Amino acid sequence: MADENHLAVKANMNSIKYASAGDKEAWLALYADDAIVQDPVGKSPMDPSGNGHVGRAAIEAFWDTVIGPSSIEITANKRWTSGAYCCCVAQVARNDLGGGKFSDCDMLAVYEVNDEGLITRMQAHWDFDALMAQLG
Repeated sequence: MADENHLAVKANMNSIKYASAGDKEAWLALYADDAIVQDPVGKSPMDPSGNGHVGRAAIEAFWDTVIGPSSIEITANKRWTSGAYCCCVAQVARNDLGGGKFSDCDMLAVYEVNDEGLITRMQAHWDFDALMAQLG
């Protein structure tokens, strides 16, 4: 298990905590002004270019359209660190869709932080089509 005092591990743990609590301002404060969020990595309807959500305004828009409207519970089962990075393996995002229905999204997430512990890049590797299939 990774050291919970590692800056990238703290960033991941706080990101999960604030996203699950719906705390937009605290979640946004984890990111550097020029950060990049790729969730999912690659092209998707949420990121047609595949270049990610770049900068604070784009990351806030990502929150407003994806995380904010969700009732999400995220679990990171294992974390590994290397330099400024934390890799979260077997991370699962469970979204309560209401009416007793849930969607589960298995992912591998990589967090990169700067010397101040702010996230400079977050990459969530998951299968968009598999998630859409769950939603029917």
